[in-house]
Amino acid sequence: MQADEFKTAGQVIACLHGLVNPEQARHLMRFFKTAPGQYGHGDQFLGIKVPITRAVATRCDELPLSDIEVLIESAWHEVRLCALLVLVKRFERLSQRKLINKDAAVAQRDEIVDFYLSHARCVNNWDLVDLSVYKILGKWLLLPSKYNDNEKLATLDRLAGSDNLWEQRMSIVCTMEPLRHGDAYFTLRYARRHLHHSHDLMHKAVGWLLREMGKRVGLATLREFLGEHKHEMPRTMLRYAIERMPKEERKQWMMK
Repeated sequence: MQADEFKTAGQVIACLHGLVNPEQARHLMRFFKTAPGQYGHGDQFLGIKVPITRAVATRCDELPLSDIEVLIESAWHEVRLCALLVLVKRFERLSQRKLINKDAAVAQRDEIVDFYLSHARCVNNWDLVDLSVYKILGKWLLLPSKYNDNEKLATLDRLAGSDNLWEQRMSIVCTMEPLRHGDAYFTLRYARRHLHHSHDLMHKAVGWLLREMGKRVGLATLREFLGEHKHEMPRTMLRYAIERMPKEERKQWMMK
């Protein structure tokens, strides 16, 4: 074993705790709204910046799922993030063109998806969702799997209908990957599903994905959606959706 490889969750946790930055932790606790009554209430931070956590995750290639489970169930935000980044890297490796249709790779991808979904409540802040869900669930939607298309859609519907904000966010953010392949179906489905959501974080997420739809699929598709729903969209959602449009057009949509 090389000196820089982690083989257990304990080794990873010890490394991350050795990188504690109290001042940065205080900043992150404010940024991610951890005060009572805020969306991140109770979350705890070590004060480690994402690139550093990502560097630790690259040293966990052989970590078994049982140890990743220890990490993802941690009270510490950066430890959970590290677990998610390990899963993302592993899923991406198993999604290489040469492995897409290999039975062993399909089974391992499905195992990661099942693990991710069974621990979805641990993915409990917007950055944890956004840094992982489209790279795992989003890719899974497009790849061979033991689950058929109807079962995949039912999984997303279940997330969208959850009473948990982060699972709801998963259902829309994961649609980024299909958008990258020119497929707007999932984005449109869950943008409509969350059109009347009460939380600002969902307004921003839906608006962001609609904006990406305009960029990657076409402004005509975005304009059609806006023409149908402009009067019922929260203004934050609308503002995010039209962000890349010409200035004069943005003014027109906001006036409508």
